[in-house]
Amino acid sequence: MSQPLQTTDRVARRVRHEVKRRMLQVREVRPLTPKMQRVVLGGDDLTVFVSAAHDDHVKLFFPPPGEEKPTMPTLTPNGPVYPDGVPRPAARDYTPRHFDAAANTLTVDFVLHGDGPAATWAMQARPGHFLGVGGPRSSFIVPDDFDWYLFVGDETALPAIGRRLEELPAGARTIVMAEVSDAGERQNFATRTKLEAHWFYRESAAPGAKLVDAAAQLKFPVGAGYTWVAAEATTAKALRALFVEQRGLRKDRVKAAAYWKQGAVAVHETYDD
Repeated sequence: MSQPLQTTDRVARRVRHEVKRRMLQVREVRPLTPKMQRVVLGGDDLTVFVSAAHDDHVKLFFPPPGEEKPTMPTLTPNGPVYPDGVPRPAARDYTPRHFDAAANTLTVDFVLHGDGPAATWAMQARPGHFLGVGGPRSSFIVPDDFDWYLFVGDETALPAIGRRLEELPAGARTIVMAEVSDAGERQNFATRTKLEAHWFYRESAAPGAKLVDAAAQLKFPVGAGYTWVAAEATTAKALRALFVEQRGLRKDRVKAAAYWKQGAVAVHETYDD
């Protein structure tokens, strides 16, 4: 058994994992909100699954139209290799929302944002359907003993936020600032933390605009805090700059990531300059 992380200096660390590819089957599908679909996957391949942090990401491989399973690559020292003449499957990064080792199940939440391969697959998913899963490659582990935690993001960030709120110890002080399209997309989080939640409804505003405005006015709690941001690329960059350059937070305690980017596909970027 691994030793618990010592957090007296509150230093985050990255842990690498053995890279694996898995073929899993859908066990359950249910809507969380009108635009968020939960899919529970299962299979014997999950017996050695490891996800140690709330913002880990797995690579999902989707079957092409008319096919039952996606073609999975073979892992080699030079990277993944696909069979000759076989097209690569569409693949996207997603948060492992919950892993149940006893049941051998992995839960993934999908934002139903359009007709891309992930949203299309999630809308059509039924028990017995197959999905390829790779990773996580690593986990960025943040100590659990900060005085407070701030989570800022849009719909794409909610799976990671929800997981972190469930995993933090009882009594931890947490603040969530979440922007969603409308009131129907609001979620209830199961948490033992002392949660202060602020919801913003985008409606006709530009993505992220309400988050940036609200973040500029937020009063930070007393003590050492850790801030986590995930949203559209422009918003994530703006929020990190605001928190570090204008609000004076330590840059090593503000992690910001783009979970999507307007006009682009399959974007996942981290900003730490």
